Amino acid sequence: MSNTIRIKKRAAGGASGAPSSLAPSELAYSEVDNILSYGFGDAGGGAASSVISIAGSGAFATLTSNQTLSGNKIFTGTVDLSGATLSGNTTFSNNLVVSGDLTVSGTTTTVNSTQLDVTDKNITLGNVSTPTDSTADGGGISLKGATDKLFRWLNASDSWTSSEHIDLASGKEFKINATSVLSGSTLGSGVTASSLTSVGTLSSGTWSASTIAVNKGGTGQTSYTNGQLLIGNTTGNTLSKATLTAGSNITITNSAGGITIAAAAGAPTAGNGIDVSGSEVSVDLKANGGLVIESTEIAVDLAASSITGTLAVGDGGTGATSASAARTALSAQTLAADLTTLSSCQSGGASALAALTSTEIAILDGATVTTAELNLLDGGTAATSTTLAAADRMVINDAGTMVQVALSDLVTFLENGTASSFEVDGGTF
Repeated sequence: MSNTIRIKKRAAGGASGAPSSLAPSELAYSEVDNILSYGFGDAGGGAASSVISIAGSGAFATLTSNQTLSGNKIFTGTVDLSGATLSGNTTFSNNLVVSGDLTVSGTTTTVNSTQLDVTDKNITLGNVSTPTDSTADGGGISLKGATDKLFRWLNASDSWTSSEHIDLASGKEFKINATSVLSGSTLGSGVTASSLTSVGTLSSGTWSASTIAVNKGGTGQTSYTNGQLLIGNTTGNTLSKATLTAGSNITITNSAGGITIAAAAGAPTAGNGIDVSGSEVSVDLKANGGLVIESTEIAVDLAASSITGTLAVGDGGTGATSASAARTALSAQTLAADLTTLSSCQSGGASALAALTSTEIAILDGATVTTAELNLLDGGTAATSTTLAAADRMVINDAGTMVQVALSDLVTFLENGTASSFEVDGGTF
C-alpha cells in the first residue's frame, strides 16, 4: 500500500478565507478560494502563531506585508491593478518589462537610471485635462548642476527661454520658418532689417539701402555724369555736384572717370616781354626799368634809373624829365589853381585886383597892417580907452604921404606959434 499524505480541506460549499487556526506546520487547502494555507510558528497548546497563505491561484491576494520580487517577471497579458491598492514600497530588483501601457498617477516620477531610451519620437509635457498657456507656464527641462540649467516655456514672454548659452555644432545655423537667419560667421538671407548700433570691419558686401547723408560720412548723391566733382556747399551742409567751366583759351573735356584741361590754341609762345622755357612762362623785365618781382608778385621800384616816359601832374607826377621843366609844369598848374580861386571872388572883385599896379601890389606885399587896424582907418566909430603918452603916435598926411607923428612932436609944433599960428591966451599950455 502506497503512502498517502492528507491535509485539511474545506469543501467548495464552505466559507471563504483561510482557516482561523492551524497546528504548527499543519497544511489546509480551501477549495472555495483555491488557497493553500500553512500554520506558522508555535503559539503553544498545539496552535500555530499565525496562518499564512503559501500557494494557490489566489495566494497573493491576501498578503498585506511588503513583498520583494526577485528575478525576471514577464507578463504576457494585461496586468490590471486598477482594483488593487499597493501599500508600502514595491521593489523590482531585476528587469521589469511592461508590454502594455504604463500609467503613473503619482506626484513625482523618479528614474535613477544612467540612460533613458524612449522609442517614441514625441514627448508630451503638460498634458492636463484642459491645457492652456497658463498651465504650460514654466514647463520644460531642468538639468541639475552647480546651478539649475533650465530650458522652459514662459507665458509672460510667450517664448521658449534658456538660462544658459546655446552652442550649435560647426556648420549649423539658426533658422526661422526654414530660412537661415544666423550662422557662425554670417547673417542669413532672412535678415532684411536690424537694429544694429555698431558693426565690425566691413570687408565686402553690397549697400542697397537709402543714400548715406554727408553728416553720416556719405556723399548724399545717387548718380553722376562724366566729369562731375563734389563741391562743399554750406547751404544745408551738403556736397553739390559741379563740373569745371572752360575759360579763355582753355578747353575742358569730361570723360568717364577723367577730366582733360588743355590750352585752346596749343602751347604758349614767347611774345613782347614774355619768355617761354618748356612749360614755364615768365615776364622779361628790363634791367632797372622800374618793374621788379617781389615775393612772386610784380611791384614798381621808384628808385629805378631806367624808367622811360613821364608821369603826368594829374597822376601825381611832374609831367617833366628835368627840374626846370618840372617847375614850369607845376607853375602852370599853380596858375591854373589861382585862376580857379579868383573865379570864386564876388562880382567885380577879380577886376579890382587886376587893376592894381605893381607898385600898389608891392605896397600891399610889404604891409604888416592887420584887419583891425585897417578897419580903424576905414572910419570905424569904436573908441579905444587908453592913456596917452608922449611916445604915442598918430597918423598924419604929410603933403600926400601918410606918416606916423609922435605926440611930443605935435606939442613942439603947437608951441611954435610962428610955425603953427596956434596961440593960447590966458592960460598955460
